[in-house]
This record gives sequence, structure tokens and C-alpha cells, in this order.
Amino acid sequence: MSATDTRKRLWIAFGITFVVLIAQAVGAFLTGSLALLTDTAHMLTDVSGLAMALVAATLIPRPTSSKRTWGFRRAEVIAAFAQAALLLVVGIYSAIEGVRRLFDPPDVPGTELLVFGVIGLAANVVAISVLASGRGSSLNMRAAFLEVINDALGSVGVIVAGIVIATTGFVRADPIAGLVIAALILPRAVTLIRESVGVLMEFTPAGLDLDDVRRHVLELEHVIDVHDLHASTVGTGLPTLTGHIVVRDECFTDGHAVEVLGQVKDCVAEHFDVAIEHATFQIETERIRARESDDITHP
Repeated sequence: MSATDTRKRLWIAFGITFVVLIAQAVGAFLTGSLALLTDTAHMLTDVSGLAMALVAATLIPRPTSSKRTWGFRRAEVIAAFAQAALLLVVGIYSAIEGVRRLFDPPDVPGTELLVFGVIGLAANVVAISVLASGRGSSLNMRAAFLEVINDALGSVGVIVAGIVIATTGFVRADPIAGLVIAALILPRAVTLIRESVGVLMEFTPAGLDLDDVRRHVLELEHVIDVHDLHASTVGTGLPTLTGHIVVRDECFTDGHAVEVLGQVKDCVAEHFDVAIEHATFQIETERIRARESDDITHP
């Protein structure tokens, strides 16, 4: 999906979500419903998240420079982390307030609650259809899509609570729905935080086993050792790998050093589930490696 198409989809979803946010905020004020208030707060995080996703989608395509060699590729990760943090706060608040209201439930008009729930669900369905085809293109788009999906589920909870209150008068359906929405929010927030922190902390990309990489490279002819192997992710679809490859001393005179370098690059780009196109390797001789080891042992 092109950057222009991504921004267009995000703008449409942002506009729809913002209009519904205002409508639900009015509804939460008029009805006093926790479920609707929680869903409104969730919708606020959606609007904030989509706004951040738009900023990230605008920054990512910008060209690289000598000062920003990766450009703004990591902006999407920062945006996803911020969205997840907002969701976590909303989820915790909803859980606490939901438990409190179970013991002291306020009167909530079921019919009005149902109307606002239907409005929210309809808008979320439209936003989902807009974002669905691009949800796998980046972590940023995935976060935006999941925001809207979970908010749609929250709207369903509001609708169910409205129907129950309108037909039975069971007002505790409202805080129960609020707790259900919180239960939907919290696991997703934790997952997004874990994934985005993994990128920001430069953990090894999911699905890549560095021990397996090391073993496979060591199987190549002329390779004696592999050390200082590091892998990280700059942004969606951009894993990187660096390492030191030790070869026999004569490889620098018989031309095998260049051959080994090409083989290692092909290996990490094609052999593993996570294909790494951006790999940097330093070729060393046994003598250099021995001297480095000695320097470490006897500083």
C-alpha cells in the first residue's frame, strides 16, 4: 500500500471517529452511563491514536539524510507505543470505576444508551472497512485498525447494556459492560506496548533466532567463528543485522574473504523466516580475533 493511500485511509477513519467521539461524549453526559463513558474515553484514544498514526504516516516517507540515516521510520513505533499507553490508562480507570459502580449503580436510561451505542457501532464498522485492507502494511496501521476493532466491540457492549436496562431495568448491566470493555482494552494495550518496546529497546526481531543464524553461518566454508552478532528492527519490514565473521588468514590473500562476505549476506537474506536485507558484517582473520581477545583478557 502506498504512503498516499495509507494517509487517505487514516484521514477518513480519523474524521468518522472524531464525529462519533463528540456524539458519544454528549451521550455519556446526558445518560451518566459508565459503559458509554468508557467507550467515549476509548474513542478519545482512538482519535488520538489515529492522529498520531497520521503524523507517523506523514513522517515515514520523508527522505533520509546524513543526519537521519533511517529517516523517520521509527515514528510509527513511537506512535504505537503512545496509543498503547493511552489505552492502558483508560482500561485501568474503567476497571476501577466499573467495580465501584457494581456496588453503587446509578440510574442509566437504557433507550438513550442504546441509541448512542448504535451510532458508535455504525461509525466503527465504516472505519473498519476503510482500514481493513491496509492493516498488515505496518505496525502503525495495525495499531490504528485494532483501535477501531476494539472500539466496535465496546459499542456492542454499550448496545447490549442499553437493551438489558431498557427491557429489565437491571442497571448493573452498565458497569458490567464497562468492565467488559476494559477487559478488551487491557490485553491489547499490553501487547502493543510489548511489541513497540521490543523495537525501541532493539530486541532481536520476533521469529529470528540468532543462535540459529550463528550455527548456519559457521557451516559456510572458510568461516571459523562468528561473534558480536546483533539484530534489531528499525521499523515495520526493516530488520537489521550486524556481526563479525572470522576467517582463516589466507582468505585475505586468496580472495575467499570477499566470497565469504557475499555468502553470509545471501544466507541471512534468503535462508531464514525473517529476511534481512540490511546486514553489515566485518570480516576478520584469526590473528585479529586473537589480538582482540587478548586485549579483552588483559586490558
